[in-house]
Amino acid sequence: MAGRGEPGGGKKPGDGGACRCGRCPHGAREGHRQALAAFVALREDFAVGRGVPAGLAHSAGAARQWVSDELTLSARMLAERGAAEGASWSVTVRRRTVVTVWAAVLALLLGQALTAVGAGWSVGRTAALAAAVVLALGMTAMAWLHREQGGALGPLIGEDRRLSTSRAVAAAWVTAVLYAVLTLAVHLAVGGGPDARRRLLSGLGLVPSGGLLAMLAIGCGVAVLAYGMTAGRVRTGRVQKIPADRPRATDLLADDGGRGSFTDAQYALVNAALLTFALVRLATDPVRLPALPWVLVVLAALSGVTYLAGKAVAGGRPVILSVVRSRELGDLAAPIRTGDDIEIRGAGFVPPGAGTPDRLARTVVRIGGVHVPVPLIPVPGGFANPTDGVLTVPVPVDVEPGPVEVRVITAAGAETRGYRIEVQD
Repeated sequence: MAGRGEPGGGKKPGDGGACRCGRCPHGAREGHRQALAAFVALREDFAVGRGVPAGLAHSAGAARQWVSDELTLSARMLAERGAAEGASWSVTVRRRTVVTVWAAVLALLLGQALTAVGAGWSVGRTAALAAAVVLALGMTAMAWLHREQGGALGPLIGEDRRLSTSRAVAAAWVTAVLYAVLTLAVHLAVGGGPDARRRLLSGLGLVPSGGLLAMLAIGCGVAVLAYGMTAGRVRTGRVQKIPADRPRATDLLADDGGRGSFTDAQYALVNAALLTFALVRLATDPVRLPALPWVLVVLAALSGVTYLAGKAVAGGRPVILSVVRSRELGDLAAPIRTGDDIEIRGAGFVPPGAGTPDRLARTVVRIGGVHVPVPLIPVPGGFANPTDGVLTVPVPVDVEPGPVEVRVITAAGAETRGYRIEVQD
């Protein structure tokens, strides 16, 4: 990064020390924030009719196309800044996850030291602390191995660059089981005589630990099934997936569009409650694996089935229900001709996660053999076109009169079935 006094440097007089170089995490965030502010200002100006060249005022279609092109260019710059911020996020989160893991180990040490006052230090406290240190070292190594993909969170990030609820739940159960086994291993290494060792080994029996193993199997099984189900439905076009700029914590409880998801939330919360129960059982009896009642295992299984059922029915192909001529107030009824605007009504034209301006601009309508980009029509606070259920596009002059097939291609690459219309001379 250039110095303070160098041209193109990250800091400028009057910036208040804010870095805007775009090559560091803070600079990437600042650059994205500036690009977003510039785009919003441009969209709001166009929404109220400001900024359109006077030479285009005689043609509503030409003015609309010019506005759409200008917004598309600005949206591309905004997307580039967002991608830069997403790339810098992996560096920031890698450091924060490592700091958080070791802060948790320090908190455990302080808690063990405070509870040992008066009671004295015990083998159980040593075992719990040693197991936590070993896990922290493993997570630190994982953060280094996945340093370009989010550090320790790398295995939890799906191909769509979102945190996966099923992977997070499975990883939580794997971590809890490893912690319990390591605690028992330390107990066994520093334990007393043969009687104590036999008691420790009896805690590893299949019957008392069957509930915990079942929870681990359910968590890992749901994660594998959810991945296979989603990947298969994306390949067959039954679900539309738009990659996110970067993972967010809300991904664990929300759908791709950022709206709260009942199936994801219930699955995460049920498993969080059961995991808390298991850790409390381990804390009260650290010389054996936590024995989970089978009724809780059944509860987890029902939650997992609900989660998978939600994955199975979510999404769908985009579909055209009707195509009509877009009629302005005062226009006479007439057939569709070249140069007219047509209104395509249906569903699924803007898949979840595709509401950003750069992705809205990727929506295309194929009329016959001509691909027509859907124009961005700004209104205060958003866009009137395109929307999930309605698209408005002009019929280009290159379209030959006669029967013509109309198809919509969404930002996710999904294509609707053809809808036949009649274009008149």
